[in-house]
Amino acid sequence: KLVACSLLPSSSNNYRSSSLPPYYSKLVFLTTAMMPLFRFLIGIALVSTSSLLSNVAVVEASNFSKAHAHTGKVEPFSPGDPKIKLDGKATSILKAGKPYQTQVQSGDGGRGLVIQDVDAPTHVVWDRILDFDNYGSMVPKCFESKNYKIIDHKPTKANNFLEKEIFTRMKVGFPMLKLEYFVRHFVYIQHHRALTWTLDYTKESDFDDSCGYWYIAPHPDNPEEKTRLYYSVGVSMFDWVPKFVVDFMSSKALTDATAWVKKFSEIEWAKEVAKGGTSRSSSTGAQVKNK
Repeated sequence: KLVACSLLPSSSNNYRSSSLPPYYSKLVFLTTAMMPLFRFLIGIALVSTSSLLSNVAVVEASNFSKAHAHTGKVEPFSPGDPKIKLDGKATSILKAGKPYQTQVQSGDGGRGLVIQDVDAPTHVVWDRILDFDNYGSMVPKCFESKNYKIIDHKPTKANNFLEKEIFTRMKVGFPMLKLEYFVRHFVYIQHHRALTWTLDYTKESDFDDSCGYWYIAPHPDNPEEKTRLYYSVGVSMFDWVPKFVVDFMSSKALTDATAWVKKFSEIEWAKEVAKGGTSRSSSTGAQVKNK
């Protein structure tokens, strides 16, 4: 509430206007004239605060103990070689150390795919990708990541040579917004050179849906010391998620993903070389231990 206060003394019966400084009357006039503006600005502030609080109230929080609302909307990826043919332009982009973006067919539409060359062997690259517990210190926007379950499998033709399932709780942060989601990774390194993932639908995530894919191959020009990696992701966000987050997850996140893998793989490989290490063939990549 606004309380009107008199700027003039009210207790003196002998008050004379000439006894006050000249600026008092101007101050009273200015305050009176500005009062409608003050009321207008306060009204806007109250409406904006009310709107913000109402928007926050409809946000559904993630829940480790509650199942997701569905068991999949985005078509999951299949492991294996994406069989992308690279022309001269694509090859030049990759040789310059930059990511190359293209499209792959998916159902009736297409999905964005990013290809990146890495100056490190495949086993080093797999070590970084499978180091989920340390994503908070490597992956842009991710500030926390922790495995909560790992299931080992015997690879057979019946399970499409699945080696392992890794369940990871991840948290990503944006200005005034933090999102938590639960990911189920499928490891197919030995047979398919690939890793795919979906949400863990037994947990409620802040993402409506998410599926993704890594394919890691020895580089055709230097298979012992370089890697060519492929990455794609499909994301569906709830209506309450701001547009700038949706735009980031659907576009910039593609190139950011290959960029952080390249950066930290090359740093790690430089450390191995400095210690006198040599490249080693690895069909299984990093060994993720149960905790």
